[in-house]
Amino acid sequence: MNFFSNIPLLYTLLFCGTLIFSILINGLLLNFSQNLGIRRNQGVQIRWSASAKPALGGISFYIVFLISFIFLELLSEDTHSYLASKKIIGLLFSLTLAFLMGLADDAFDTKPLIKFMVQCFCGIILISTGTKINTFESEFLNYSLTLLWVVGIMNSINMIDNMDGISTIVAIAICLFTLYINMYLKMATSPISLITLTIIGTLFGFLIYNWHPSKIFMGDSGSQFLGVFLAFCGIESCWNIPVISGQNNLPVMHPLYNLIIVSLVFVMPVTDTIIVVINRISSGSSPFIGGRDHTTHYLFYNGITETKIALIFLFINTLGGLLAFLLITQQEFAIETSLLYGIYPILLFLFLLYLTRRKKQ
Repeated sequence: MNFFSNIPLLYTLLFCGTLIFSILINGLLLNFSQNLGIRRNQGVQIRWSASAKPALGGISFYIVFLISFIFLELLSEDTHSYLASKKIIGLLFSLTLAFLMGLADDAFDTKPLIKFMVQCFCGIILISTGTKINTFESEFLNYSLTLLWVVGIMNSINMIDNMDGISTIVAIAICLFTLYINMYLKMATSPISLITLTIIGTLFGFLIYNWHPSKIFMGDSGSQFLGVFLAFCGIESCWNIPVISGQNNLPVMHPLYNLIIVSLVFVMPVTDTIIVVINRISSGSSPFIGGRDHTTHYLFYNGITETKIALIFLFINTLGGLLAFLLITQQEFAIETSLLYGIYPILLFLFLLYLTRRKKQ
């Protein structure tokens, strides 16, 4: 039986399988963790939670990803073989490197320079295997922007992992957009679609333990793993999405169009990161040292519960993804429509920036 020809069965099998396996793996890790993965509190308390909890979610991400990858490869035929795709192999190596670096950071608190170098190398691996931004005519600009994008998203996902469920729920929203846009583009059984579906199942399984009040954190191993994967999704499904030109009715690349799509799909991680960096630099502190100065924290200072904050982040990022989908599916490129949709992340950025400037209540 060819599972790839029966999309509903394939999707159900992959989602339910990864969901159940993720629940089991995270449950086992939680039961046997004890002090494993729990950092000793030294200096600034970066985590919002007052109590130390195992940061082992990244291990379940990687285990379920590897098993899913092997399972899909065994099911695949020559036309679907993942091992024949340089991009997927590059993604596999980059995810592995990011996971191992994050795991080392969870255990030993590695130096920021080492983390930055490894993040750059993850970007170089993706570029060298064919995953790069193709929006601009200049290849140097494409390579530079790709490297900046990968490093930026890896750090961004790590930074918003500061309150129960936030990184997980934002990652789910971005992955759902990636899956849906690939289905719209008739690529429902492409490697990136099926891998994204397994990641969604894995994240839902982890969210059961990561929802407030959480029992487990994803840790740097999880945030760095997700950072690479989401950066990959952003390149393939946002930066490199062509538009239909009204002049000759052919697909073309348009930098402004792609920039707006990216800002819509990644609206919460990008907005939060930019605001935190601006506020820390303006106050004379280092943007690389963690603290309780994220938009999540300021929403809490204004009386919003942690559960509602997670739902707000989900709603805002889902709405951004919906607007991006509507922009992609418009009949032809219109600069006026694109700019109108681009107002959404700008207004959100200004509101959240204003919110963080207010005094804590």
